[in-house]
Amino acid sequence: MSEHIINGKQLVSDIRGQIKEQVDVLAAEGFRPGLAVILVGEDPASAVYVRNKAKACEQVGIYSEVHRLPAETSQSELLELVDKLNRSTDIHGILVQLPLPNHISEDAVIDAIAVEKDVDGFHPINVGNLSIGKPSLLPCTPAGVIEIIKRTGKVISGKKAVVIGRSNIVGKPVSMLLLRENATVTICHSRTENMKELCREADILVVAIGKPKFVTREFVKPGAVVIDVGINRLEDGKLAGDVDFDDVVDIAGPITPVPGVVGPMTITMLLQNTVQAASALRK
Repeated sequence: MSEHIINGKQLVSDIRGQIKEQVDVLAAEGFRPGLAVILVGEDPASAVYVRNKAKACEQVGIYSEVHRLPAETSQSELLELVDKLNRSTDIHGILVQLPLPNHISEDAVIDAIAVEKDVDGFHPINVGNLSIGKPSLLPCTPAGVIEIIKRTGKVISGKKAVVIGRSNIVGKPVSMLLLRENATVTICHSRTENMKELCREADILVVAIGKPKFVTREFVKPGAVVIDVGINRLEDGKLAGDVDFDDVVDIAGPITPVPGVVGPMTITMLLQNTVQAASALRK
């Protein structure tokens, strides 16, 4: 493996090792962090994510429970379960796997999760705290992106960062976290003019738009850090990122292959958030 291709396995293993140490310390004091994941319906991708989350919890010693509900579950039934988990002393983190069936309002469900147990970082209060720089539970993928960049040894402060994508889940929060690290941040999206030129100025390029192989070498400044958040299934069944990896790999600096880095890192940040939430609720 070329040394500038980021090794997701090693990265995740290192961080989960540190999380396990934190969990062991808490467990030795008779306190075990707990995560509840709710899955509504049979979405195959969601089922895989949920399985991976449960497995990751087991690895680091976090107590986890998965609530699998049929697709026809009503919004009030789901909210009732969230309320019960909000009140549970064994559960410190609650995650409702998105997307939800159409008849259930995602906003209503996210708003119902106790702010201090919102380990996805999607509650409006956590989003508000992020935007004004107050301590909060951070959204897992953006937090993972920052951690990946830091662990490459590259400095963020003072550098030009370009984020392609402005979603509430990745684009906006990762931009705010880059700002918090003192980068100069540009956000590009479907209406951006001169996108290639803007991207070519970036020392750090984060791509999260859901378009397979959209970013080619013309977008990349030689040596830039390239973090590909996209994961797309191609017609031949293979997975590809939003970056054309083969085209970009020899011009970029540290770069994330897809799959294998951002996905596992997102789950790792979920574990970190659960431990953080548990420690805060214990005080």
